[in-house]
Amino acid sequence: MSLYEGGEMARAKRTTKEKLLDAAEKLFARKGYHGTSLRQITREAGVDLALVNYHFGGKEKLFEAVLDRRGAMLNEERLRRLEEVCRAAAPRPAATEAVVGAFFDPILDFLEHAGPGWHSYFSLLAWVNNSPQWGKRLMGKTFNATVKRFIEALMDSLPKAAPEDIYWGYNFLTGALTLSLAETGRLDVLSGGLCRSVDVAALRARLGPFVAAGLRGLAQRGG
Repeated sequence: MSLYEGGEMARAKRTTKEKLLDAAEKLFARKGYHGTSLRQITREAGVDLALVNYHFGGKEKLFEAVLDRRGAMLNEERLRRLEEVCRAAAPRPAATEAVVGAFFDPILDFLEHAGPGWHSYFSLLAWVNNSPQWGKRLMGKTFNATVKRFIEALMDSLPKAAPEDIYWGYNFLTGALTLSLAETGRLDVLSGGLCRSVDVAALRARLGPFVAAGLRGLAQRGG
């Protein structure tokens, strides 16, 4: 299975657990946690309602499993690319742009090359990241260890920056990222159609340089 398939096997080959995860991911992304019932999920998956409890222990555990499944793949690919850029730059720290690229590019690659499951996942992730109920606990559980490694690499790349500026910078960059991943279409309206929120190539060309420049600006301010 290729990296970009992300577990999206042919329907006949999927296990019951995978069918439930795929259906839940799709519906949670469209309707949110509270707007999605277990009955809707099992109907979408084509399986018996009792199998949710059998495989996951309830709706909340299923929701967490949806976040964890692709999150683990995303973390693995991000860390692989971060190790790659750090090794290429050694003995000097990796450049800010390279660290930012290692953080963003896996997401953009999944969006560009993978199927609709990854689009649903990232839409869901955008919602979870901005949810007081879920953001702190679930985003932290799934992503904090990887994010901390990237923050360390950013600090190494900008040694004159105050640590608090790097943390604020990460807060700003993740906000820009999740808004872009939400693909709300507001950008399309504001630009009169000049820009499209689903244009991955346009996002790739702009997001990394925008964030790297912002982080450098904070570092210069601190110096």
